[in-house]
Amino acid sequence: QVQLVESGGGLVQPGGSLRLSCAASGNIFSSYDMGWYRQAPGKQRELVAAITSGASTNYADSVKGRFTISRENAKTTVYLQMNSLKPEDTAVYYCNAHRLLSDGTKYNYWGQGTQVTVSS
Repeated sequence: QVQLVESGGGLVQPGGSLRLSCAASGNIFSSYDMGWYRQAPGKQRELVAAITSGASTNYADSVKGRFTISRENAKTTVYLQMNSLKPEDTAVYYCNAHRLLSDGTKYNYWGQGTQVTVSS
C-alpha cells in the first residue's frame, strides 16, 4: 500500500508560480512511475505530467515549457513546478503512483488532491 499526500496548492495570480509536492509512504517509491493529473469543474481528469522510475518525463501539450516534473527518491517525493500560470490551469491537482509487475500485477494509487486557483 502506498499513501500519497499532496501539498503546495493555493491561489496565485496569472503569470505566477507554484510548486506542488507529493510525499509518498513506503520504501519502494523508486520503483513507481509517478504522475500529476488535474481535474477542472465539469471536465474529465487529465494527465499533466509524468515521470518514470527511470526519470523519463512527458507532459501535456498545454503545459510544455511551463511545468516541470521531478522526483527525489531519497525523500520519496515528486514535485510539479508550475510557472507562467494561466487561469485555465485552475483545477484540483492529483498525484498518482503506478507500477506494473512482470507477472501483470498492477498497482495504482491516488492522493487526495490539492486545489490550484489562478485568478487576479
